[in-house]
Amino acid sequence: MRLLACRLDNDGDVLVTGPAVRALAAAGTVDVLASPAGAGAARLLPGVRDVLVFDPPWSGFAPAPVDPAAVGRLVAQVHAGGYDEAVVFTSFHQSPLPLALLLRMAGVPRIAASSVDYPGSLLDVRHRREEGPERHEVEAALDLVRAAGHDLPAGDDGRLRVRTPAGAGVDLPERFVVVHPGASVPARAPLPEQAAAVVGALRRSGRDVVVTGGPAERDLTAAVAGDGALDLGGRTDLAGLAAVLAAADAVVVGNTGPAHLAAAVGTPVVSLFSPVVPAARWAPYGVPHVLLGDQDVVCAGSRARECPVPGHPCLASVAPDRVVAAVDALTRELLEVTP
Repeated sequence: MRLLACRLDNDGDVLVTGPAVRALAAAGTVDVLASPAGAGAARLLPGVRDVLVFDPPWSGFAPAPVDPAAVGRLVAQVHAGGYDEAVVFTSFHQSPLPLALLLRMAGVPRIAASSVDYPGSLLDVRHRREEGPERHEVEAALDLVRAAGHDLPAGDDGRLRVRTPAGAGVDLPERFVVVHPGASVPARAPLPEQAAAVVGALRRSGRDVVVTGGPAERDLTAAVAGDGALDLGGRTDLAGLAAVLAAADAVVVGNTGPAHLAAAVGTPVVSLFSPVVPAARWAPYGVPHVLLGDQDVVCAGSRARECPVPGHPCLASVAPDRVVAAVDALTRELLEVTP
């Protein structure tokens, strides 16, 4: 079989779909349709043969305008792929139907997705998310592929994974903690001054600190790193970042892609979690983690992209010493025992 796994979101969204992609790969050859913001993560997923890229006008922090030519190219590319089946993965608040229409136009004979809205003839498998306790996004994606008739192969524990990262391409301390201060959505990131205070507290506790960020975050990472931490802002691609995170004792990060990348390489996470989305769905999956942040502030569950409350109280209320204590708790077994 030729299967197309579709996730038109950011890197973190693609990473949490990884176990479901491996379930599809047990049935045949899998390509991934990703947005530009998620294509890097798609290329790191085990079981993926190729990655198709499309910038959807219905998704993303700053959605692209409708481009009929780009839509036409996507339909032609999918048609040329000769896929037997497509599975459209979405978050709980998104509709799969715009993409399902394009896949149907491309001649995909079997399409599966989770949909609250009536899909008409756009879906062959209309999955409904389980009600009751919140399902993590990893588990919700696996629920969908199981409804479509696929499952993880024997021996696969369903945790996040990426292809084994090569070296980071930079010199790293022997032992260190990563602080990643940025986020794709501003409401999910700590305030820069808070992140800098966390770095200072970790340094005072005797730890080396590495600050990471993308090319557009160089000013942020420089300010957060100060004079005492190693600033890697803009110096690694996603694969290089995976290698840095894999080498770290722990990662301090908001609810954003690198939290899931850390989980995919098995590194413990101190999660500074802004509750604009539910932690039950988006907390680091399958690794030891400590979740910090007031989960009961007024904006909880609002999906706000810019913080609607002055002072960002959900995260600003977390004292740097609490972060250090969380790192200590997660890495206690790694610490050298001294007389």
